[in-house]
Amino acid sequence: VVLLGLLCLFLLIGFITVDQLLTSYNNLTTEREQLLTSYNNKVKERDQLQTRFEDMTKNRDNLQRKLQDCRENWVAFSDSLYQVSSEKKSWEESRQDCLQKGAHLMIINRREEQVCNFVNQFKKSLWIGLTDSETDGRWKWVDGTRMTTSYWNRGEPNGGRTENCGQIKVYDSQNSWNDETCSDKHFWICEKRISP
Repeated sequence: VVLLGLLCLFLLIGFITVDQLLTSYNNLTTEREQLLTSYNNKVKERDQLQTRFEDMTKNRDNLQRKLQDCRENWVAFSDSLYQVSSEKKSWEESRQDCLQKGAHLMIINRREEQVCNFVNQFKKSLWIGLTDSETDGRWKWVDGTRMTTSYWNRGEPNGGRTENCGQIKVYDSQNSWNDETCSDKHFWICEKRISP
């Protein structure tokens, strides 16, 4: 009987121990799952921070390039940067120079660019991105858009088939456009839009 009582006692202790171990195991399993969930959340957060860091790095690099452009004789006006050449070239050579700089010959599509004495401050006759070389009399900008507003000087355009490129001559701030032979050599003005 004593032996049976001891056996029952050991069996009871064993069940209690197994129950405690099972409870401890379940608690550890729950804790492990919580830690795994927390780890996965931290990994997602890290990945989001990495993506945000990369985006901010790209943004910083773009701003540094724009700042460098400003330092290289570019003039900021409205939402564009402008650079006037220091040498003279044909209209097409001028256009190519602007393209190599990530810009284009100036497109005057805002009144402020023309009438706020912005262009006249340079005191030079300048090629702009205007041509009717495809169809005589149909003036287009270098981006392919049609000219909708014009600031031709009195009597201009007057060149017919021989003067197919647009130029700003310093007449006055309102009407200073002139049509010119594209192979003539003139200074030019490049425009680069500042994107947000």
